[in-house]
Amino acid sequence: MGIAELKRVSRRIQQAVLTAVDPSKSVKRVLERTARGFTVQGHELVTEGRLVVIAVGKASLAMAAAALDVLGPVVSEGLVVLPHGYPHDALRGSGIRILQAGHPVPDEQGQEAARQVAAIVEGMNERDVCLFLISGGSSSLLPDPLPGVSLQDLVETTSLLLKCGAEIRELNAVRKHLSGIAGGRLAGACRGTVVTLAISDVVGDDLSVVGSGPTVPDQSTFSDALGVLARYDLSARVSAVIRKALEKGKAGLIEETPKSLPNRHSAVIVASSALAVDAAAAEARACGFAPLVLTSAMTGEAREAGTFMAAAALESRHHGRPVPTPACILAAGETTVTVRGGGMGGRNQEIALSAALRLRNEPGILLTSFATDGKEGNSEAAGAYASNATAAAGERAGFDARSCLARNDSHAFLAAAGELIVTGPTGTNVNDISFALIEKR
Repeated sequence: MGIAELKRVSRRIQQAVLTAVDPSKSVKRVLERTARGFTVQGHELVTEGRLVVIAVGKASLAMAAAALDVLGPVVSEGLVVLPHGYPHDALRGSGIRILQAGHPVPDEQGQEAARQVAAIVEGMNERDVCLFLISGGSSSLLPDPLPGVSLQDLVETTSLLLKCGAEIRELNAVRKHLSGIAGGRLAGACRGTVVTLAISDVVGDDLSVVGSGPTVPDQSTFSDALGVLARYDLSARVSAVIRKALEKGKAGLIEETPKSLPNRHSAVIVASSALAVDAAAAEARACGFAPLVLTSAMTGEAREAGTFMAAAALESRHHGRPVPTPACILAAGETTVTVRGGGMGGRNQEIALSAALRLRNEPGILLTSFATDGKEGNSEAAGAYASNATAAAGERAGFDARSCLARNDSHAFLAAAGELIVTGPTGTNVNDISFALIEKR
């Protein structure tokens, strides 16, 4: 078949993934208008007062547009918060306000967006309903530092946690306890009803982690947040203001995030990595490759995940296990990158580069790893490919694969090798998908 043909099949699978987790289709699958209001998965919400639509995250535009298509003129007010640079023409003339904010680094526009979101929700009365649409990136888009904590304090703490390889659950445990609206505090301040539809970008689909869970209960504590800092030796590296805020919370001087919320609030996940990997498996089968899903909850160091995915592919290629060829071995989730150097790249590019080292001189295998939102790390790429030819191609261009991996500069090597996947923002986000296509030997 050859690498060129394997890449053609890979692109079909990538498109099938994005189609399956399309935000508009995902919202419309669960939302239906009724004479008295609307239903979510068959559960009716009666709208006696105002109906407010708030959408935040990388998929917010499409989610909001879908909600408007279904609910139409019964929507009283709407607000969308999305990253800078994301197109927003789909809602032009709709009357929905659109704000753009910083991602992955929070900025002052995001702080203002958080204030406006809080003002809308806190201004609702008992008869009002808020349809809250949340997707990946919302933690950065709605920064609301506690009194005494500056936006810069929050940015620096987030950066330290990301560079040391903290998982998203750990990162958000800290962010939730430094925020005035995250960790259920937004819904806790609402007298009306909040109905949340979420596109999950977290392993395990924990609603309290998606966007730091502003509308759902939070089981993490100030003690947990301090434990995260200690685990990564950051207690002395974060600002004194951050430490003091978390210690005051542990001592009971700052109110904990709500561990429960009134039953009138509800939340459902409308798209996730499990849905994405199922679609990838179905498309692989349609293309003649026997699919095997290893997991939809892959975590750990990206470079180790890449080595493992390549090893699994080689086992299939040479020994017909864990699945006989032609095969497609799939995994989804969110790995981490412990930053040791100053290069450019991201999780999926590190997966691809480490796989390329393992696949050197091993024909008949193509590994694909990409972020479903279309952008990862500090690069413009969504991810990359790796095959038996990748390492040699980058080396011919003057790069050393192991050296690039060591200094987190996977992007430079893979760009030189011609293996980058560049899509631009996709308008959705259900984490990362990695799969190996293995030809019949």
